[in-house]
Amino acid sequence: MTSSWDDSRRAFGDAAAWFVRTAALVGDRWDAPGLGEWDVRALVGHTSRSLSTVEAYLARPAPVVEITSPAGYFRAVSAAASAPGVAQRGHEAGRALGADPAAAVAELAARVLDLVAARDGEEVVTTFAGGMRLADYLPTRTFELTVHTADLATALDLAADVPATAAAQALHLVTDLAVETGLAGALLLVATGRPAPPGGLSVL
Repeated sequence: MTSSWDDSRRAFGDAAAWFVRTAALVGDRWDAPGLGEWDVRALVGHTSRSLSTVEAYLARPAPVVEITSPAGYFRAVSAAASAPGVAQRGHEAGRALGADPAAAVAELAARVLDLVAARDGEEVVTTFAGGMRLADYLPTRTFELTVHTADLATALDLAADVPATAAAQALHLVTDLAVETGLAGALLLVATGRPAPPGGLSVL
């Protein structure tokens, strides 16, 4: 097991734990606005798919690697990301969490983290985009958990206190995508406050 796989598992675990903690703070606000057309329940449902897909894909070994990087995965699924089915699956996943969504999320996270802990990252799984090594797929789930838990925190008027491990991996992926799509310059300007967005933003 490589140190990079250990780091990736830790980032995924920290992102999952943050999601579980944040979902536990929803209280009675499951019908409140979440993100776009999603209410909080649907947003949590969609975010929970970052866990459930790992479980499902581990049960579906792939014969060959077709996607070789996390950035490659997002390039491959970019057209499908805005399809109407994504929003609908969020609603369906939210309903599937049942009467106690926070407890369902905690149970799912514990189960999936145990599954990941028993792997070495070399497993080739059948993802939506094609066959991938688990070590390449897992960072995409950390990214989704991190971004959508930040969305959930925003919906609940909480600070988006992203765990450092998850933030580092998510931002690394953002950097890779920006470089590959020719948007590195624009991202650097925004990140350093040029021009300053509403509310101000600069990492310097």
